[in-house]
Parts: sequence; C-alpha cells; structure tokens
Amino acid sequence: MIKVGIVGASGWADVAHLPALAALDEYRVTAVATTRQESADRVAARYGVPLAFADAGALTAHDDVDLVVVSVRAALHTKVIRAALEAGKHVLSEWPLTVDPDEAAELAEAAATAGVTHAVCLQGYHSPGARFVADLVAGGRIGRLESVVMVASGGPLGGAAVAPQHSWTTDPAGGTTLLTIMGGHFLATLERMTGELAEVSARLPHLYDSVRVGGTGETVDGGVPNQVLLHGTLAGGATASVTIHGAAGDPDGFYVKLVGSEGALTVTPGRGGDYLHWAEWDIRADGERVEVPRAYRTVSLDPADGPAANVAAVYRDLATAIGEGRAPNPGFHAAARYHRLLATIERAARSGAREEIA
Repeated sequence: MIKVGIVGASGWADVAHLPALAALDEYRVTAVATTRQESADRVAARYGVPLAFADAGALTAHDDVDLVVVSVRAALHTKVIRAALEAGKHVLSEWPLTVDPDEAAELAEAAATAGVTHAVCLQGYHSPGARFVADLVAGGRIGRLESVVMVASGGPLGGAAVAPQHSWTTDPAGGTTLLTIMGGHFLATLERMTGELAEVSARLPHLYDSVRVGGTGETVDGGVPNQVLLHGTLAGGATASVTIHGAAGDPDGFYVKLVGSEGALTVTPGRGGDYLHWAEWDIRADGERVEVPRAYRTVSLDPADGPAANVAAVYRDLATAIGEGRAPNPGFHAAARYHRLLATIERAARSGAREEIA
C-alpha cells in the first residue's frame, strides 16, 4: 500500500486526484496540506484522511507519507518538489512541472539523483483513446502518417474575460496560461498518438492588453497569449498544424485529424465541454466509428465520468512503476522536454523562423 500525501488538496485535487485515488486499491491517502489549517481539516474529514497540515514541509517530512502529490500553483511546485526529494519521497507533480525550462531540467536531474520514482500528471498519455489511436497509427491502419491537424478550445483561459478565481492566470509569471497549461496538455496528448514534433514555426497572438474579470467590473493586465498557432514537422516526416484558441467560458471541444497514405482518423469529443486530455473520444476511421476496446481502460473509472479517470490511470502506472522499480510514463524528464517544446514555440513566435526542438 502506497501512502499518499497531497499538497494543495483543495481545488483541482478535490476534483481529480482525490476521486482518482479513492478508486484505486494500491493507494491510501494519509495526509493532506493546504495553506490554512481549517481547509485542510475540512478536506481530511470529507475523505477520512488521518493527517491534515497547513505546512507542506511537515507533510513531506512525515513518516506516514511515501508519495508526495504536488497540486499547488505552478510557481510553488519547485519548493515542494525539492522538499519531497530531500525527504526521499516519490513525487507526482501536476503539470506544468515548474515555470522555467531550465528549472524543469534541474528538477529532473535532482529526482534521478534522489533515486525516487517521479511522474508528472500529463494524463493524456494514459487516455484510452490516445493509446488506441497511437496503436492504430503504429499498426499501419492509415498507412504512412502524412499530416496532422488539431483545433482545440483552451477556455476558460485566453479569452476577453476571465472568472475571478482565474484572474491571476493573466500574469505570465504564474506559469498557468493558454500556452503552458492547455498547450502542454494538448501537445503531449497529440504526440502520444503521432510521435514527437521535431521543429516548429509559431505565432502567439496577443489580442487583449486588459482582460475583464467577470462579474466584478474590474480588469487585469493581459500579459499572456490569447491564441496558440503552430506549424511543424514530426520526427517521422509528417506535417502538423495546431490551433489552440482562448475562450472566456468552458471549452467547446476539439477536433483532431490524422491523414495517412491509406486513410484517415478523426477524433472529436464524445460530449461537449471536455478537454482532449480527459474526454471520452469519438474516433472515426474513414468516417466509420471505431470503438475503443475495453483492454485500453486500465481503471474502473470511465473518461465519460470526468477528469478523474485518466488521472487514475496515471496513478495506476505510477504504482506499477514503483513496484517494478522502473520509470513511470511520463516522468520528470518527459516534463522537461515539454517545457523545452513550449520554450521553442515561444522562441519561434519571437523570431518568425522555423526552430528545431532540442
């Protein structure tokens, strides 16, 4: 049994991590931490967790914690991760790993040196649909992959207005933007199907110098991109075209098309309002619906039920990795590569030139 401590146990962790862990026999949540003791006590009482802290350091050092889950704002990740590594604990970090690509590389090396198991919650890697499509492409279902198109909504980020609880996301220093959050998740899920991007050219349109804070009459500085546009080439030679558009409200879906020499696959959401990396997928091969075989579902939760399903699949792979002494997928080194990819997109947008991904 892996004993889990969650730092940042309210918000997203309450929506995805805690329900995911409740569905898995390999884990027991033994500790939670938030910034206030009252909120930590409330979460602990709701889920029957024995330990509650207002100090992340106390959680990471506690003997009843084997795995530290980092689910605080991205700018705070590094401090918690380093404390967990120094305590010799396994670590699962929410995406993004940090706010700086060099720091992401440093954390990956620190985790390797610590000899612990480390993972990042890019849950699209474990989407049943993504894994199935990856096997269809690798198995030659559409022949040689020639081109890839993805259009996806990044709401509630990147629009002309933002909800009060998201007003801090318009500051690039926070590390939570249309490019970093949605771009990271969507591109990781896309590459899970197609293989890695090798080079990109990009634009990051900045449409709003100020952004309305919904229901308040206030505005905040709009310091982050409102759209992500990129063209690229995959390592296998196929071309890729990606558009991630900002929106003031909930996401309105996504569309992915993979064209090969002998056919095409399309992916759309099974229902509206879901993101690529956690949705139930509607997959079509040359227009005919293709069902994802049950064997691709590694947990009892279903993507149609919400974001906890693919997060649970991340945890299942992590438990297996800990038991087998292998690296989970994706780990901190994969996360560092995605930070380099996003930095390359930013560099390409500034230079107007085609940039190789290191």
